[in-house]
Amino acid sequence: MTATVPERPRRLAYLGNPAVAVAPLRALHEASERLGIEVVVVVTAEDRRRSRRGVPSPTPVAQAAVEFGLPVAHDLSSAVDSDADLGVVVAYGQIIPVSLLNQLPMLNLHFSLLPRWRGAAPVERALLAGDVATGVCLMDVAEELDTGGIRGRVTTPIGPEETAEDLRGRLGDLGARLLVDGLAAGLEAPEPQQGEPTWAHKIGSDDLRLDWSRPATELDRMVRVGGAHTTFRGERFKVHSAVPCDGPANGPAPGTLVGDIVVTGSGGLRLVEVQPANRARMAFGAWMTGARPTDGEGFASDG
Repeated sequence: MTATVPERPRRLAYLGNPAVAVAPLRALHEASERLGIEVVVVVTAEDRRRSRRGVPSPTPVAQAAVEFGLPVAHDLSSAVDSDADLGVVVAYGQIIPVSLLNQLPMLNLHFSLLPRWRGAAPVERALLAGDVATGVCLMDVAEELDTGGIRGRVTTPIGPEETAEDLRGRLGDLGARLLVDGLAAGLEAPEPQQGEPTWAHKIGSDDLRLDWSRPATELDRMVRVGGAHTTFRGERFKVHSAVPCDGPANGPAPGTLVGDIVVTGSGGLRLVEVQPANRARMAFGAWMTGARPTDGEGFASDG
C-alpha cells in the first residue's frame, strides 16, 4: 500500500522537467512562507543537448530551481532521502516505482479532466479530438498510471484558435493555483475517478501527417498541436500556422493549392506560416515567391 498523503504537508519534494512544470514550482516557492512549507529538493532530468549542435543544457525546471535557490537532484531516490513528507509531480515523464510510493506519498497535477485522457499527451489528444473543454486534476499518484483519487479539479474551455503550447501554458497556471489553494485549505480526501477512461497515447509522426481528404477543421487542430507536416515535391513540408476557411467552389482534388488555400475533404485550409525542407520557418507568401508552384500543384498526404 502506498504511503498516506498528509493533510498539511510541510516538506515537499518536487518532480518535473518541462516548461509547463515551472509555474507550479514558482507558485510553491512564492507561497512557501505563507503556507509554512519548504521545497526541500527539486528532482529533474539531467542536462542534455536540445539540438544536434547545442551544448548540454538544464531542463526548464532545473533552471527555475537554481533561480529560486532550491537544491536540484537527478535521481528519484533523492526525493526520499530529502526527508520530505510529500512529493509533488508535474510532467515528470517517468513512472514512479511503487517501492518509492510506499515510502513517500505523492500528488500529481494532470492536465486533463480524468478519467478522460489518462497518459502521456492529454493536451494534444484533447485538441485532436475536438474537445471543447479540458482542465487540471490534483490527484494521488497510484501504482497504475493516472488512476489515483482526485483531490481537486478545475475546468476551462479550449479556445477555437488555441494551440497546444498556449493551452499547456494556461493549464500550468491553473494547476499552480489549484495546488497552492489545496495546500492552503488542507488537502481534501480523494474521490474515485468516475466515468469511462480514455487514453492519451504519446503523439507520433503519423498523428500529425496532414491527410488532405479530411475536413479542414480536423487538419487545423493538427496544426495547432504543433509539428503538422505534409509533402511538397517529394520533400517534407511543415505547416506551423493555418486558418480553416471555405474551399474553392467545385474545387480540385484534396491537397491542391489554390492561391494560399489548400483544398481539403471539406472546406479549405489557408496556410499562414510554413517550413520547407532544410529551411527556416517563414510566411507562406514568402515561400510562394520562391517556390512558384504551378497551377494544379499541391501537397501529398504521404509526408
